[in-house]
Amino acid sequence: MKYKYISHIVLFVMLCITNSVYSQNSTTNNGGQVVTVQPKIMVVPYTKEGEDLRTVLENDPNKRIAITKIKEGFDSRGFTTVDFIAKLKAAKDNNVFTSDNQTDIKSQIIQMSGADVYVQAEVIIDNGSSGNSVKLILTGYEASTGNSLSNKVGESGRFYTEDYNKLASKAVESCIEDFLNVMQTKFTDIVNNGKSVIVDISFDAGSQYKMSSEIGSDGLPLSDQIEAWMEKNAFKNNYHIQGTTDLKMILDDVKIPLKDQATGNNYSPNKFALEIFKFFKGLGLQPAKDVKSSTIYITIK
Repeated sequence: MKYKYISHIVLFVMLCITNSVYSQNSTTNNGGQVVTVQPKIMVVPYTKEGEDLRTVLENDPNKRIAITKIKEGFDSRGFTTVDFIAKLKAAKDNNVFTSDNQTDIKSQIIQMSGADVYVQAEVIIDNGSSGNSVKLILTGYEASTGNSLSNKVGESGRFYTEDYNKLASKAVESCIEDFLNVMQTKFTDIVNNGKSVIVDISFDAGSQYKMSSEIGSDGLPLSDQIEAWMEKNAFKNNYHIQGTTDLKMILDDVKIPLKDQATGNNYSPNKFALEIFKFFKGLGLQPAKDVKSSTIYITIK
C-alpha cells in the first residue's frame, strides 16, 4: 500500500455582518449595540515551498476538485461562500499584491475579504491493492489570532475507482457536519465573549521608566495605570495578567471584540494595539508597538 499526498487546502472562512441568530457587543467594553454575523466561506489553496498561490490551482486539478467539494459542503448547509478565483483575479487586476511573499499574499487576501476564520484542509489519496480512498483533515482557526476552532478527520472509505471527485465528496460528507457544529460553537463563544490576544509590555534599554514609576496626574504606578485601563477597555472587562516585574508586564488573555460597531469591520489586534499606543501617549510616554499574529508588543522608550 502506498500513500500519495496530493494537496493541502486552506479554507478562509469569511464572516460578514448579515442576519443571523448570533450577536455581539461591538465596542471594547460593556456598552454598544449588538450586530449580527453569519459565516461566509472562501476556499483558498495552501501553497508548499516553491508554489505560487496565484497560479497553484491552474496546475493541479485535484486541488480544484477538493476545493469545489469542500465549498459545496458548506453551501449545502446554508453557509454563504465566496469564489476564491474571482477574489484573486480582482486582487491581480487592482494590483493589490505588494510583494511575492506567499504569507503576505495570503494576508492581503484575508484583509481585502474580511476573513475571521480560516480552515486548513489536508487531502490525502491512499492508493492500495484493496482500492483507493481519500482522507480529509480539517483544522479551523480564528484568522487574526490563530486560535484553534475545530479539528476533524473525514474518510471516503475504500473503493475500486480513480474517480477522486466522488471520493473527495464522500470524505467531505463524512466529517463536515461535526466540523461545522464544533466550529460554530467556538465561533459563537468568540461572538459572545471576544477573542484572545496577548499583550507584552516592556521597556527600552535606555528608558528612564519602569512599572513602579509614578505616572499621570494621579501619580499611580505605571503597572496600576495599565491594569485600570485594561479593566475599562478589554471586551466585557475580561483580561488576565500572567505576571508583572519592574521591567515587564505580560497579559496572556486579553479579550477584544470580533466586530467594530462604528465601521462594521473586523476588530483586529492591530486596532487594539493602536488604542494601547494612544493610552501610553496620553500618559506622556513614548511607546513603540509591534503586532505579530495574536501578540501585541509594546516597548516604552
